[in-house]
Amino acid sequence: MIDIVRSPDPVLNQVCEPCDLGDKNLKKLAKQMARAMYQNSGCGLAAPQLGVAKRLVVIDCDEGDEQDPIVLVNPVLVETQGELVVEGEGCLSCPGISVPIARPSWARVRYFDLDGEEWEIEGDELLGRCLQHELDHLDGVTMFERCDPLARIQALRDYELALKAGAKPGETSLDPRVR
Repeated sequence: MIDIVRSPDPVLNQVCEPCDLGDKNLKKLAKQMARAMYQNSGCGLAAPQLGVAKRLVVIDCDEGDEQDPIVLVNPVLVETQGELVVEGEGCLSCPGISVPIARPSWARVRYFDLDGEEWEIEGDELLGRCLQHELDHLDGVTMFERCDPLARIQALRDYELALKAGAKPGETSLDPRVR
């Protein structure tokens, strides 16, 4: 199993370097990222979460059993729209907690696929939130920096307790009924 980098690892707070679209290792890295995401019941994973400071993301917000990740190379947040919606977010790099974060409900992202072709993806609700969350990782921003100051204090306390309790990536609560 591939290990997910956990907060407070410094790689999670680095601004990532752009990927070279001709880099043959990107496909291997994307496969490793997708495997780690699925093994840990995630819907998105950014390269720094595997310790690689590159601008690469995999996402799969479909709720079915089919595994068909979208690979975003050098993604850029083009636009967000909508009222700010506060929802609890989990993160594979911060297991055992969910943090209330305000985000616009819709996002559009421009990216390249592994063949170097340019695309755009847009989504609302879970997909819009996931896109924004994963792109935050590429800019060295974790959930702790994204939430309001009081929520951050509580989240850091909860995270410390979660780690002591042995929380694993993919778990968003210490309560076994919520995991």
